Amino acid sequence: MSETPTFWKKSNIKHPGSIKRVNSNEPDTQHMLKKNTRKTKPSGDDDEDKFVEFNNKTDDAWLDDSNTDLEFSINPTETVGTGLSKLNIHPSLPRDLKVSKHHQGSRPHLLPRQLSPPSYPTSDLYSPPRPTASSAGLSSPPASTNEGTAESRHSAVRSNSDISVMNKEDKHIAKFQEILQSDCPDLESLRKRTWFGCPSHHRPIVWQMLSGYLPPNVSRRSETLDRKRGEYWRFVAQYFKTRHDANFSSLYHQIHIDIPRTNPAIALFQHQKVQEAFERILYIWAYRNPGSGYVQGINDLVTPFYVVFLGQYVEGNVETADISQLTDETLANTEADTYWCLSKLLDNLHDNYTFAQPGIQMKVHDLRRLVNRMDGVLDAHLERNVVEYLQFSFRWMNNLLMREMPLRCTIRLWDTYMSEPNGFSHFHLYVCAKFLTKWAKVIKSLPDFQAIMLFLQSLPTSRWSDDDIAELVSEAFQLKCLFPKAVTAVAGTT
Repeated sequence: MSETPTFWKKSNIKHPGSIKRVNSNEPDTQHMLKKNTRKTKPSGDDDEDKFVEFNNKTDDAWLDDSNTDLEFSINPTETVGTGLSKLNIHPSLPRDLKVSKHHQGSRPHLLPRQLSPPSYPTSDLYSPPRPTASSAGLSSPPASTNEGTAESRHSAVRSNSDISVMNKEDKHIAKFQEILQSDCPDLESLRKRTWFGCPSHHRPIVWQMLSGYLPPNVSRRSETLDRKRGEYWRFVAQYFKTRHDANFSSLYHQIHIDIPRTNPAIALFQHQKVQEAFERILYIWAYRNPGSGYVQGINDLVTPFYVVFLGQYVEGNVETADISQLTDETLANTEADTYWCLSKLLDNLHDNYTFAQPGIQMKVHDLRRLVNRMDGVLDAHLERNVVEYLQFSFRWMNNLLMREMPLRCTIRLWDTYMSEPNGFSHFHLYVCAKFLTKWAKVIKSLPDFQAIMLFLQSLPTSRWSDDDIAELVSEAFQLKCLFPKAVTAVAGTT
């Protein structure tokens, strides 16, 4: 019969915790022992009585190894009502965080702030699919022995962690395949799954469906694509020839000089055929939307769609792809699909690009109001150094943070935006607020206007990955639950 482990460190402080056994089905022998000891203890046996009492109070300091795996989850609906995250602990569940109930109700799964976010399935468009555990030659960690070295034990733990991440990713991809194999995929289920990132090889069709460009019904897709692609090229034949007319020459000139400035560090966007495609897309959109017309910054919004849709025809890194090997039909289809999805996006951001851009001005105002509630010290520091929010966040709203992070991160961010109701117009505000407060400690340490502005204009995000975006959007969703009315001005309500 093995001895019950005890907590030998002496302390005058009472330790918190229940004195009940971890497994509630087992009899509370320690409590029974305590009662019996008090009834039958001989006189003068004070030391034994004190030890039993101390052991009972600290019994929960020794948890059985089989019950130390906990699952943490938050109910978003409760978070909205109380403004606080409620933590549910299930001792009997496995260690891996489950993802099958991320969207109870209408909101995705939240992460508690005090915990590191789970390893979301990566969806890097530019990386080949990760190998499965079996193909990678990974195995379960061996049983620990006294002779085992610390290095071998750490290697075993890393291998086990890698297998866990791969299994999550495989399940994530399998769920997408299950949804998309349906004759008419459920868009709500697709949004819930895409909120956490979309696998690169599924992203083109998912974005087209969530944008409202491609119908979910399989039987209608081919006909719709043929019709919409043909319609776009008829627009080109009809309108693009007017670019040199006196009434439209200035419009075309502005587009023409902005295109080479679009992500100049990416080789794909310096290709002549790609720049010509962007000119046609932007000119046709501006011609058909005279109420807003072309505004600098819209050229950046073309790039995620073009890269994603071109990725289905290119192997490897799309940013360095040699498109001269692609057929004219492939390039034409990519251009047409990009035009229609961009149009769908800009339909929801119309106020951002009308005269004086009132939508952006309202968002900047709401951003300051929200940051003041989140971190009043940061807001006061910016005000004390005469840093206006419009000076740095106008670009965040106009370009949807595209110039603040790598393109691969923007694509991952847009997975969530397309899944979130009013993602580009409303949820983006909460993302910007978390994005700013993420650098609060550094900003508060900067002494003057010049130092703050130089930092905000070149934020250190060049090495960001999908995990950084997953953390950002998760924290932004928590913020949305805490301050659901932060964008009432933008929504047009009072």
